[in-house]
Amino acid sequence: MNELEQKIQMVNLARSFYERGYTVGGAGNLSVRLDDKRILVTPTGSSLGRLEAERLSVLDMQGNVLSGDKPSKESVFHLAMYHKNPACKAIVHLHSTYLTALSCLEGLDATNAMRAFTPYYVMRVGKLQVIPYYRPGSPEIARELSERALSGKAFLLANHGIVVTGSDLLDAADNTEELEETAKLYFILQGQKVRYLTDSEVKDLENRGK
Repeated sequence: MNELEQKIQMVNLARSFYERGYTVGGAGNLSVRLDDKRILVTPTGSSLGRLEAERLSVLDMQGNVLSGDKPSKESVFHLAMYHKNPACKAIVHLHSTYLTALSCLEGLDATNAMRAFTPYYVMRVGKLQVIPYYRPGSPEIARELSERALSGKAFLLANHGIVVTGSDLLDAADNTEELEETAKLYFILQGQKVRYLTDSEVKDLENRGK
């Protein structure tokens, strides 16, 4: 896929997120590796529902703007994850309703905020680590995500939202959608007797993904 095709794909996926209520206003940002030396990221303050391909930000791996508008202030943590994990090819960061609600709860297991109760959650992301609260744009978010970049695909930012990675932008989007649906089910099932997957069932799913 060439650069223009990547830009068009990003615009279309971002609009889809916006139109389905996964993001509102100017919240959220997306990025994808264009090659080993450049990433494509959504501009600062931009609505995911109203992106323009020619205005998307192209950065080098040091964060310098090569073309397009000024990038999201959170591009810093995108770059930190790309530097730490070469297998990470795309990142979706949203303030989607159910995952953001989850991020506001006290007492979450920092190693995995949601115990597995569907196979799709395991197959898509495996687990959901929790990053402590820092103000949006804080360099501490980049540090925390960089430290964990090799240990998972999805990270819940406390009182903030979700960060999900993928092998490409479509994969990152699919992972995000599955995770949001799992969070929705999590709240629907509150107060019910949930049949969680056993450790052996989770291990079986993890092994099939290798």
